[in-house]
Amino acid sequence: MSDRSSIEWTDATWNPVRGCTKVSPGCKHCYAETFAERFRGVPGHPFEFGFDLRLVPEKLGQPFQWAESRRIFVNSMSDLFHDAVPDAYIDRVFAAMRGANWHTYQVLTKRPERMLRFVNARDWIKEARHIWLGVSVENRKHGLPRIDLLRDTKAGVRFLSIEPLLEDLGELDLEGIDWVIVGGESGPRARAMSESWVLAIRNSCAEQRVPFFFKQWGGVRKKLTGRTLRGRIHNGYPTIEATPPPSRHERLQRMTSLALVRRPSGVHA
Repeated sequence: MSDRSSIEWTDATWNPVRGCTKVSPGCKHCYAETFAERFRGVPGHPFEFGFDLRLVPEKLGQPFQWAESRRIFVNSMSDLFHDAVPDAYIDRVFAAMRGANWHTYQVLTKRPERMLRFVNARDWIKEARHIWLGVSVENRKHGLPRIDLLRDTKAGVRFLSIEPLLEDLGELDLEGIDWVIVGGESGPRARAMSESWVLAIRNSCAEQRVPFFFKQWGGVRKKLTGRTLRGRIHNGYPTIEATPPPSRHERLQRMTSLALVRRPSGVHA
């Protein structure tokens, strides 16, 4: 919920949805849940209701307020494709991304089945290369099937967030994938990540010419372990053509035309 982010692979975060529920082992030590639950019961705080899922329609127009182009992680504190988020509301989020097209949007989910159904029913999304759609991959059982579903999703740019990496994934088929992020789990209960697992993914990316971003080793004190892999910092990104930011007047016109500040009928925060 900030126009500046400490997440290494993005510039800003935008949360028109807050809260989520666990679906797989990668969720076990969810940083977002830990953060949100600290503020449960604090009146007026964005996470007054902890990590309970809530729509936040007043945030839909936020990208239009940022004149400088940014990489924006969409719903860093939720999952846009959670079953409890109505299709009509997801449409409004995508309308905002379509309208504020001078930014790059990084949409990450652990629910690729729903993302596939939603996206493939809307032909325009596959042409929107500023909207990157990704899946989380933490292990073979839960993560690898998500890659296949992502491959079938008609996206302009597809990416994998392999974090937390919990086991050796074997030889990765990256056909149709445009970007790979890898990182270890951080925090007091962090599960260990082996260097050999990371190197195998890095090598797959190099062989298949997919940009590779190494986020962190993680651990209890991730600042100490850093993000150097075999003496290098890996900051690979997909290449897309940037759209120049419009004037403030045009940004406000676009936001107004989409009625993004109005709460949609039947949707409750």
